[in-house]
Amino acid sequence: MAVFYDLRLVSLAVLMLASQLDFAAAVRVFGIRASGLDSDAFGNFPDPFLKVWCGSAFGGQTEFHNNNNNPTWSAKFNFPNCNRYDNLKLELWDQDLIYGEHFGTCVGDLEYGTFSMYCELHGGKRGTLFFNYELKP
Repeated sequence: MAVFYDLRLVSLAVLMLASQLDFAAAVRVFGIRASGLDSDAFGNFPDPFLKVWCGSAFGGQTEFHNNNNNPTWSAKFNFPNCNRYDNLKLELWDQDLIYGEHFGTCVGDLEYGTFSMYCELHGGKRGTLFFNYELKP
């Protein structure tokens, strides 16, 4: 019985140590915001949200902001299997009642390090997207 008790203590100690480790992703995208997003033909501000990819891996999407042409998102995206020279793609969408409308896209190749990036949106309406990413070797 003492062996099982000691084994439980060791297992508990290992779990406690593991919970303190930072299992960081190879690529992390954070600090995302946009500015100067176009209004629609009727002068309505967009209801923007983002979809994020690294290579072929879809990382998810942010919440949408109602009537906001200068949104900031607190979401962070982690890609454990993304590599240097993979494309990082951020798509901005405008949430509509029935479906989302594509607003624009930013695409770039990754390099090692931490970077603050911005890009003018392409493939849709006007605006600028700002974000940070970190690529660990």
